[in-house]
Amino acid sequence: MPGEELFRQIRRIEITTRRLVQQLFAGGYHSVFKGRGIEFAQVREYVPGDDVRMIDWNATARLNKPFVKLFTEERELTVMLLVDVSASMEFGTTGRLKRQLAVELCATLAFSAISNNDQVGLILFTDRVEKLIPPKKGRRHILRLIRELLSHRAEGRDTNLAVALNTAMRVMRRSGTIFLVSDFGGWPPATGPHPYEKPLIVAGKRHDTIAVTICDRHEVPGSGESTLPKGGLYQIEDPETGDVRLVDLSHAATRSALLGRLARSAELRRQALRKAEVEEIRILTGESYVEPLVMFFRRREQRLGRGV
Repeated sequence: MPGEELFRQIRRIEITTRRLVQQLFAGGYHSVFKGRGIEFAQVREYVPGDDVRMIDWNATARLNKPFVKLFTEERELTVMLLVDVSASMEFGTTGRLKRQLAVELCATLAFSAISNNDQVGLILFTDRVEKLIPPKKGRRHILRLIRELLSHRAEGRDTNLAVALNTAMRVMRRSGTIFLVSDFGGWPPATGPHPYEKPLIVAGKRHDTIAVTICDRHEVPGSGESTLPKGGLYQIEDPETGDVRLVDLSHAATRSALLGRLARSAELRRQALRKAEVEEIRILTGESYVEPLVMFFRRREQRLGRGV
């Protein structure tokens, strides 16, 4: 991509996403992510009404009177954006590719994070880690992340979530927030344990992990959203393997089999994320990402308000 065109794209994305952050996300981001971590501050003598679970038994034994631990909220968080740049992300039938949508969404999250004085890092991955940018703060750093998201040319074609998650575990020394942005291509249609289940569970326990699933409308099963093309012969290519097949979508059994495979794959993804206690935001290429993000923030605010 020529330098001048790349600069224009970066500037356009910055202007658009900054406006969204100021108008919609800043308050929501602050309330659902700010202060989720805590760090030890000091001990003080126990007074009636203190939570007995906070008693510091070592200090209590040493001083022969009960003491409790005091904690302060961490002022800053580390946010890691794990972004799938495999071949399947270069797909879209409604005017915008999945990868283009991922760039704008990640820019919005990144600007939200630095408005909260958090540091942001980036991992671009396929079946390998393509690019790792350690977490930092500041506008110039965010513009660098956007530039890499726009201009990086992937070497791999397949998707391997485990390699991205394992890398994030090594980079993030303290508890933080992970946004895993992918179409989750390659999730098998058969039932049974998924090879990414274990790294998802580890990430879900160590960090506040959110899966952002980006799908095209032709990849979504269900009567209300299923938009497989109308009947006829279609040449379908698997972008990650290069396999090409001629499929007759006017054939009822073939159409049903394809929808069934999509439904099974989606259900396996939901099961694995649920087991790992990883929340999911689902976004379609033909729709705005704003509403799903706002709804996600609101759900979190309500849950945290109830103490769940």
